Amino acid sequence: MTESFELVDTEDIDSPGDEWEEIDVTDTEADRIARRRDREFSEFRKRIKDADQFKVEASVFDDATFAALYKLVQDGYIDAFGGPISTGKEANVYSALGGTAAADVLDLEDNPEVAVKVYRINASDFRDMRGYLDGDPRFEGIGHDKKQIVQAWVRKEYANLERARKAGVRVPVPMAVERNVLVMELLGLDTGRAKRLSEVHVENPETAYEVIREYMRRLYDAGLVHGDLSEYNVILHGEELVVIDLGQAVTVHHPNSREFLERDCHNVAAFFRRQGLDVTDEELLAFVTDDTSD
Repeated sequence: MTESFELVDTEDIDSPGDEWEEIDVTDTEADRIARRRDREFSEFRKRIKDADQFKVEASVFDDATFAALYKLVQDGYIDAFGGPISTGKEANVYSALGGTAAADVLDLEDNPEVAVKVYRINASDFRDMRGYLDGDPRFEGIGHDKKQIVQAWVRKEYANLERARKAGVRVPVPMAVERNVLVMELLGLDTGRAKRLSEVHVENPETAYEVIREYMRRLYDAGLVHGDLSEYNVILHGEELVVIDLGQAVTVHHPNSREFLERDCHNVAAFFRRQGLDVTDEELLAFVTDDTSD
């Protein structure tokens, strides 16, 4: 494993506050396309559904999800689909060739590979997510409507990635969101799937720890707590450590944010203690919150 880890420069960030902004969960253009079902959309749906490499599952792709992908193709974020990268209880991630809009986001001349994260609606079970949803003003009034919960969750993940990136935390660059589909930067496929920190031998744990704790502090200063941070949600991309899976991240105003932050600190400190470092949960928490009163 490489011994150098790069930190991203901090950019100007707005004060925490977007957690109070209303998330629009009304029908999107994808829903309207699905209802209209014109010839071009029907042909697109059949082509994708019949593509062996895409391995379409009925529990993941309803008509409106196909329509969301269709809209993202029209908007230039996707050119061609690849195969599945990962599958989970709540979402599947697929590789795809990005279009001109994706290249523009990454400031590239050639079309990049992108990750397409498709959240399940029909099969989603949000009982494990209630702790992250309850207390977030953006989810008030949604109740138990799965479609609205998923749409709000995906938009929340996009917003969390944007805020983290602006705070100088290396995360996959978000590109577009449509209904239950999120398009973002794809990391690691050139040389195989990007390895999680849990899967590699950390030759320089001191430097890795310094980078991750700085990321945690930048997130906190930007008003965010990851909420599920551990060696399983940090990947190695070249010489960079990249934080992933920010869908569940909450703001510091969330009633459970302190509990989540303390858990993150324990998970991270425990991992590096196993790497031989003399670090404590309390020291990491104090660094992240800039609490040096003791």
